[in-house]
Amino acid sequence: MNSSFWKNKRVLITGDTGFKGAWLTLVLNLAGAKIQGLSSSKFNNNSQLSENLNIYKISNTSDIDIRDPILVEKVFEEFQPEIVFHLAAQPLVRESYLNPAITYSVNVMGTLNILEAARKVNSIHSLVLVTTDKCYENNEWDWGYRENDPMGGHDPYSSSKGCSEILIQSYQKSFFNDYDNSPGVSSVRAGNVIGGGDFSIDRLIPDLYKAIAQNKKLLIRNPKATRPWQHVLEPISGYIKVAEKLFELGAKENDSWNFGPHITDIRTVHEVSELFCSLWGVKNILEHSKDQNKLHEAKSLSLDISKSFFKLGWSPKWSLENSIQKSVDWYKAYYNKSNTLDISNQQIEEYFAD
Repeated sequence: MNSSFWKNKRVLITGDTGFKGAWLTLVLNLAGAKIQGLSSSKFNNNSQLSENLNIYKISNTSDIDIRDPILVEKVFEEFQPEIVFHLAAQPLVRESYLNPAITYSVNVMGTLNILEAARKVNSIHSLVLVTTDKCYENNEWDWGYRENDPMGGHDPYSSSKGCSEILIQSYQKSFFNDYDNSPGVSSVRAGNVIGGGDFSIDRLIPDLYKAIAQNKKLLIRNPKATRPWQHVLEPISGYIKVAEKLFELGAKENDSWNFGPHITDIRTVHEVSELFCSLWGVKNILEHSKDQNKLHEAKSLSLDISKSFFKLGWSPKWSLENSIQKSVDWYKAYYNKSNTLDISNQQIEEYFAD
């Protein structure tokens, strides 16, 4: 990351109080950016992290639902951002089965509102829109998905993100296509992100922490499923590289990008669970589900990160073992009521040290 580039840059982050958004806010705050947050308290299922790290004060968060175009545009007009990161979303697969209409309205129409607001503000140079690895039509391939593979999605969450990607591509071609005057716009897709401070429901690492903290057993739903696990700072470093490139070169660099781990870190849910427990120092808390009537979840999922490696000069820094160790360290600090802002900043400084 080019810290001098970010000094005093006006950066708007939607979803700044969520898991990835909070970490991105901390990273750019340390780099000297002026941050405006935009998040809805109605959809924040990770308030423990944002409150613990005082994200609301760092980013001056506006409590706004991204489905309200008038309020969204007002924030854009008043702040006049130079760079926008759009992370606000309904991010949970199982929740999307319970509330599909909300999932589509937040993830698709919310993204539309961000794109429309960006069209009406002349200050923007870079717009980075975060989707997911689940946006691809999942054929259970053994190889990683590339950026030009078809969009799809079995469950409403994955489908909504595929829809968002198609929407973004349309706006890139239809409205952000003036190489001399349009801001650069790109979508970014990451794998299963882990790290300290994720307290969301139905996610493996948070569920493991809660089971340990409450001295309970944890039922693992899909132990043989493989996922592209990576520490939260890995994709964030990629998002930052994309924003810097768009700022410099504009709409001619409109694109989409994958950020995932090395192939050796694509592991099963069981392996990750065992490693987390081992590094924490606990045993015999895992049980495997025998329920065959569960909702659909992909068995195999991975990303091809060749394009990001060759065109952005980006590659993962931390192994899965190191990423889980950093996560364990963070959760232990939280469990022991230590200063989690300090350990977060320490991990950020370690990660971005040259």
